[in-house]
Amino acid sequence: MTDVFALTPTNQADVMAGFDAVDADEALKDAASAFASHEHADVLGPLRELGVMAGSEEAREHGMAANTFTPRHRAVDRFGARTDAVEFHPSWHWLMRRGVEFGLAGAPWQDASADAHLRRAAGFITWSGVEPGHVCPLTMTHAAVPALRAEEALTQRYADGLAASVYEPGDLPAASKEGLLAGMGMTEKQGGSDVRTNVTEATPSGFDDDGAAVYSLRGHKWFTSAPTNDLFLVLAQAPGGLTCFVVPRVHPDGTRNALRIVRLKDKLGNRSNASSELEFHDAYATRLGDEGAGVRTIIEMVSATRLDCVLGSAGLMRRATSEAAWCTARRHAFGGVLADKPAMQNVLADLAIESEAATALGMRLAASVDRIESGDPGSEHERAFRRFALPLAKFWVCKRTPMHVAEALECLGGNGYVEESGMPLLFRESPLNSIWEGSGSVNALDVLRALTRSPEAFEAFSRELDVTRGDHPGLDVATKQVLADVVSLTPDDAEYRARDISARMAVVLQASLLLRSAPSSVSDAFIASRVQGEWGGVFGTLGTSAASAAIARRATPRP
Repeated sequence: MTDVFALTPTNQADVMAGFDAVDADEALKDAASAFASHEHADVLGPLRELGVMAGSEEAREHGMAANTFTPRHRAVDRFGARTDAVEFHPSWHWLMRRGVEFGLAGAPWQDASADAHLRRAAGFITWSGVEPGHVCPLTMTHAAVPALRAEEALTQRYADGLAASVYEPGDLPAASKEGLLAGMGMTEKQGGSDVRTNVTEATPSGFDDDGAAVYSLRGHKWFTSAPTNDLFLVLAQAPGGLTCFVVPRVHPDGTRNALRIVRLKDKLGNRSNASSELEFHDAYATRLGDEGAGVRTIIEMVSATRLDCVLGSAGLMRRATSEAAWCTARRHAFGGVLADKPAMQNVLADLAIESEAATALGMRLAASVDRIESGDPGSEHERAFRRFALPLAKFWVCKRTPMHVAEALECLGGNGYVEESGMPLLFRESPLNSIWEGSGSVNALDVLRALTRSPEAFEAFSRELDVTRGDHPGLDVATKQVLADVVSLTPDDAEYRARDISARMAVVLQASLLLRSAPSSVSDAFIASRVQGEWGGVFGTLGTSAASAAIARRATPRP
């Protein structure tokens, strides 16, 4: 008789590890090639080390540990002196160090090579799938650099440190550190996204040695991630109105600035990252931009963080799709390999085309940053394109992520519901990017505001779709209808219809991008399901014309 208690477990998929996560991502490679500055650009070549590390079991374990052993706030030391320290697990520092060294923070802003932001976007999509929480401070550091351009003195003071590929934690003056990290503080208790209701007060107190205007800040911020970073861009009410400021964690003389951490947020996900409530007790700050121009100044930071919300969500989709495809290719059920079953192939293919569409849109937006920064002849079109496409992508891609990750988790069955699989971590993270930097309605309204107030934005949308006009009759019909609906919007119904119009705009734009970057099997399945409605609205309901087996194989990582 068999001793059932001595059986070695069988029919269990091995851990998804031991592969190059960049090279295994066909969608990422195709998007990088399609949107690069020239046809034979080696965009992803420098990411080989990142790809191998992202596909390693070592990185996977550090990601799990950073979320198991979460940050701890130490308000005072053993003698009662205020320290406002945050203790992180060593795995957090392991992840941060590699993310910074891979150039995922501010490095692209000082990279003169072509496609620097496109390359960074590809790395961000890949690396964020390893552990999403630590990429938040990487994002904010990256986003702070363009905002600092509002003041030359502050650019000179901080930009090199923010762009350095050096991770240097610790409470030291910025001038004595080679590598810097930035944070952001906009929302307050009483207003949330309505930042013009902020009540934090900024009182002028003179000028520093570089001629920058110095203020004293008194008030609070309801959400400030990574409160141990070196500097923060915050909004406060100056005599001239809502204004942007740079608040260092440590004074130039080495003493601690008057920042107080009230508590760390107990969040659904993003648990490795220390999100905090922060108070300013007459904190030292320097003005960034003019008084009263706070929103206009910090919007450059918001634009960059919104793009990372799209890239991060695309990274979650890719990781979840990979886990589902990997597991089902190694699991047997009902007399065969699970991934070979028609029902599962339909699900995997449906997950794959959603993931690929998110990747294509995120990479196209990253390429737009490169073109704007280079000042090439098409940069004006790119600025107009980014004005509507960025909130559009933020609205749609981030909104699609939770249902996508939930379906991928289900592919692993009960194992996917267990923490050790890593899928619950991805699922808890999946709603975040849709909330951060403006929730769904805020971004949908921003899309319509851009299209109705800026003829250049509407023209950019039409021109972008013109690239593939005539390539697919079904897409042509949908494109014509969406453009007509935008034109016919009235002030009375614009806000009510904002989500509907934005969703349909996003789908036709993704379809156009897939026609440029993906195999016809992918673009045809996407258009048939998302554009022409040959789809049941839940994953796994692609029509019989879809090449589901081939699409699923394309999305399966190879060891």
